[in-house]
Amino acid sequence: MTTRPATPARPFDHRMAVHSSDEEFLATALPFLAEGLTAPDEPPPVAIAAPAKLDLLRDALAGDAARVVTVPHTDWYTGSAANAIAQAAGYLAAHAGPGGRIHLLMEPDWGGRAGRSARESAEWIRYEALANLLFAPFATTAMCVYDTRTAGPAVIAAARRAHPDTEVYADPLLVAAELDAVPLPPAPRDAHRLDAPDPDAVRTWAVARGLAAAEAELFATAVAEAAVDPVTGVLLWGEAPSCVCELRSARPVGDPLAGFVPPPAPGPAPGQGLWFARQVCAYVDVRDDAAGTSVRLQYA
Repeated sequence: MTTRPATPARPFDHRMAVHSSDEEFLATALPFLAEGLTAPDEPPPVAIAAPAKLDLLRDALAGDAARVVTVPHTDWYTGSAANAIAQAAGYLAAHAGPGGRIHLLMEPDWGGRAGRSARESAEWIRYEALANLLFAPFATTAMCVYDTRTAGPAVIAAARRAHPDTEVYADPLLVAAELDAVPLPPAPRDAHRLDAPDPDAVRTWAVARGLAAAEAELFATAVAEAAVDPVTGVLLWGEAPSCVCELRSARPVGDPLAGFVPPPAPGPAPGQGLWFARQVCAYVDVRDDAAGTSVRLQYA
């Protein structure tokens, strides 16, 4: 995502398919991969799915199986939803054809992190919605497959609003705003206060709360990166691994995509230090209001 074509030959093609059986999965996946295999100026298509489904694909593709890149979704979706965006961007930069041309068949791991809680699932819907903006400059074709046996009806209904080929597609910024409208739990009254997001102080606090030294270092760095000057307040609470920091600033971020794209050289603009924080933390919530902004980071 650091190099983007100014005028792609065609826009990002973001599709969705729902299936409830292995046969339906193959009925969607095989034509899509065949489309990628015959597309001009494209590298081999990529199938990212549950390992058992990849076995089905290899058997069904027969002689063409060697021409399709297969990645277990447990290897692709290894962190937060924001981390999945970075993973996709990195793959496009390294492997896509001219203008970002490539076909990606993508199945999030709803039996793992993506589906472990309603809140986590909501963050993956945010990822699906914002992908329409983040990857708009690329001529990539992505097919997101949802299995009703692993992704519940509420998740599938929400995902439909994030895909332009459905009848209920909604503006990505509207979807993100709706997710942000859900109030965050208030900070506990006994939260630890700091005058500034000093990494040494945050690291010391996190270690005392049970984080390993290496994890405390990552958390402290994420807090420092996420701080939007001028910081007017810092609160810390929780126990390992769910250590939380809330930063208050009088300066609003004002960008719903802040932290989802890497900061440009030579230095980050306001809010772009959130890129590192989003890769490290399980949740990063940004709330702008009349008084400025709050950034809440939860390590795990």
